[in-house]
Amino acid sequence: MKTIRVLIADDHEAMRTGLRRILEQNDGIEVIAESESGEQAADKYNETSPDVLVMDVSMPGIGGLEALRRILTRHQSAKVILYSMYESVTIATQAISSGAMAYIEKAADPKELIQAVRKAAVGKNYLSSLIAQKIAIQSVSGGDNPLQQLTAREFEVFRLLAEGKTVMEIAKILIIGRKTVANHQTLLKQKLEIDSPIELVRLAIKYDIIEATV
Repeated sequence: MKTIRVLIADDHEAMRTGLRRILEQNDGIEVIAESESGEQAADKYNETSPDVLVMDVSMPGIGGLEALRRILTRHQSAKVILYSMYESVTIATQAISSGAMAYIEKAADPKELIQAVRKAAVGKNYLSSLIAQKIAIQSVSGGDNPLQQLTAREFEVFRLLAEGKTVMEIAKILIIGRKTVANHQTLLKQKLEIDSPIELVRLAIKYDIIEATV
């Protein structure tokens, strides 16, 4: 059996150490490199050409979704698993529609992560059992999620705005013009029918994009 070469990306050293331990306890999986940001993950991917990248969604600078976009622009066959503290159907569906092979919440059983890595390595998608169940419930209930209509770039701008980033900061993070960010901001208000930053944050909390602060 060919060894699956894995790159892991997370801004917390303890999480990277834990991921490495979980992955390397399994035969046929080897962690070949680590990175602590989305930008670094994209660079390390270019350098190491891993079979699978396991990457956190929320990191300083560009997040996992934007890093995924950049990697897939250069490496269309990249196998990327997004790994997150958020048990969010919205983020999971954005991840898969943007080209990720799998989405796993950090609280999932480690066995699910191993299964996701093995499936991703052979080009198969995987969702953790909890996320798959949530998607099924949402589908049956027929509840509308306004965030599902956003493009990948719009969603990333939405997420960064919800985290409190300014237009200038977002432009720098995403390496796009300030005017482009402002245009996205205007479109978001129209698409989501919101009029203020407070409404935007409330929407982000409602759909598990960010955590509510006490």
